[in-house]
Amino acid sequence: MNKSKVDPGVLRNFCVEILKAEQFCSAADEIVDVLLEADLREIPSHGVARLKRYIDERNSGHIKLNTTPTVEFETALSAVIDGNGGPGQCVSRFAMGVAIAKAKADLVGLVSVRNSNHYGITAYFSEMAAKENMIGVAMTNSYPLVVPTFGKEAVLGTNPLSIAIPYGSDSFTLDMATSVVTRGKLEVYERLEEVIPRGWAVDELGIDTNSASEVLENFNKRRPGGILPLGGSGEDFGGHKGYGLSLVVELISAGLSIGAWSAKTYTGGVAGVCHFFGAINLELFGELESLKESFQTIIDGVVSSKRAEGREKIYYHGEKEREARKRTLSEGINLDPKTVNMLLMLGDKHRIEIPEAFLQG
Repeated sequence: MNKSKVDPGVLRNFCVEILKAEQFCSAADEIVDVLLEADLREIPSHGVARLKRYIDERNSGHIKLNTTPTVEFETALSAVIDGNGGPGQCVSRFAMGVAIAKAKADLVGLVSVRNSNHYGITAYFSEMAAKENMIGVAMTNSYPLVVPTFGKEAVLGTNPLSIAIPYGSDSFTLDMATSVVTRGKLEVYERLEEVIPRGWAVDELGIDTNSASEVLENFNKRRPGGILPLGGSGEDFGGHKGYGLSLVVELISAGLSIGAWSAKTYTGGVAGVCHFFGAINLELFGELESLKESFQTIIDGVVSSKRAEGREKIYYHGEKEREARKRTLSEGINLDPKTVNMLLMLGDKHRIEIPEAFLQG
């Protein structure tokens, strides 16, 4: 099974069939669209490799199917939404849709969400607003994976945040975890049986480890140890800043929604993940095209500045992913052998025909 380059359309249809066979019904398309977007951007940690995880979380009761989000509190500019345990991708598309609608009507829309699930890549949702000529903001807490500065117990999530700002025909898209790496990155290293770099994570004693399997096992057994905040251990390289950003995401997502903060997620039979979405209409600040040109001028000035020796290009955030997307749409998506085997196993379980084009080679 050494072939791993898969046509995106074939991969999407195959994964949707699997989820529909698993009774995800109408949610299947929304979930796969977000996962596939990660693979198109060559972010395998958040791609279709997570398909079985969602099936397992449905089986454990964390993901509730056939539920719809409900608005629990609302003003002209804001809303608090209860996801009612639904798939994170579906809940989040609904919530950002509410934020965008409010921003169209009153220039700003701010929405906090409680009682949801993992939603995939954060940029997917911030870019929903950018496509409407708005500044998009998205963030989420997660399963407790990150140890605070000077701690050894994982009580914070990787707590990613994304800000997308439209300019020209594209957008500047910052999408970052507030930890050194994500859990998905550790899972990639484990699948490839590679050691992780020092400075990514610590063991039960709070000491650096290079074993992805050790860290993941500690997560599964709720033992001490975990991923480090952005900047690493201590304060010398700004680890306390990453810790602060992670805590900000907790306060804005879980705090504003009066939901579960990371240490309290995945307890009592529910996931309880919390999100926050914002849409800021550029017309709040003036004429649309003038603002977009202003953004363009700044970005062009930065990326055209003098490069370091041996470096061919300075990138702006989101540019590498956009280039990868163009490439994978034409050449296919690379999947590691374990992910391929997982998908084929699920297909075989439901007697889903494996298309000849699934593995192009």
